[in-house]
Amino acid sequence: MIQNILIAVSGLGHAEEMLKTLKELPSIQQAKVTVLHVVPPQSTAESMTMKWEEGGKILANAIQSLALNPSQVSSILRQGEPKDVVCQVADEIDADLIIMGSRGLKRLQSILANSVSQYVFQLSSRPMLLVKDDIYVKNIKRIMVAMDNSDASKHCLNLALFLIRDIKGGELILTHVITDLGGEPTSTQVTPEQHPVLAAAAAEAKKQGVQPRCVLSMGKPGEKICRLAEELNVDLLLIGSPDRRPSIAKSFVDLDRLLGSSLSDYVRINATCPVLLARTAAA
Repeated sequence: MIQNILIAVSGLGHAEEMLKTLKELPSIQQAKVTVLHVVPPQSTAESMTMKWEEGGKILANAIQSLALNPSQVSSILRQGEPKDVVCQVADEIDADLIIMGSRGLKRLQSILANSVSQYVFQLSSRPMLLVKDDIYVKNIKRIMVAMDNSDASKHCLNLALFLIRDIKGGELILTHVITDLGGEPTSTQVTPEQHPVLAAAAAEAKKQGVQPRCVLSMGKPGEKICRLAEELNVDLLLIGSPDRRPSIAKSFVDLDRLLGSSLSDYVRINATCPVLLARTAAA
């Protein structure tokens, strides 16, 4: 399911460390990796030459740091707007996963700072693993999936099952947050395993030989998901990010989504572990 990985490197952050951790998983070991560094446009030929040389060194250092099998890794050094080039290269290599560092900026800050990871997250339909600068990357043992009735969360479940299936001592945690007290059974009425959303997800996991742990809670989804991830010492959090924008708006950053109450946006900013965001449909 994950055969081609694109990692965008800038010389800073934990993206390379995250990829090294991922490559230790049996399910990822055969995946091919493309390491990308983008040189932004420069005003003079001299500065362009300097940035080009600097970019080559960043790529070389990243590849050396990753210590991957040479037959499984390739590198791309390209000039252009980083946010556009990452999306273009992801399409060119048909990436199954994009890995990027993130400063974890708040929504309005992301717009004002022209955040590359925020832009790519908005416009790419491909699964994206965001690694904030201020988190500690751990070996992946506990994977948590935030479940609801969306196709995006089911896609996350499938990705999690793919990742965890051969992890020795691995644990899959399925969580659902109840927000509409009148529309679904509460945690006082059913056990987590009996709740329709978690029961369906658990049944799918068991079909694939994984015995999950189900956690049901009540409250604001973003806050609850982030708190649970921290309390349960989760190493990787997966959450669906349904794309509700029409295709004609793909060339614009969705201010309504950024400034609104997007669950996935809240989680990517506030979670204390790496967050893998996934959608279902191609852009």
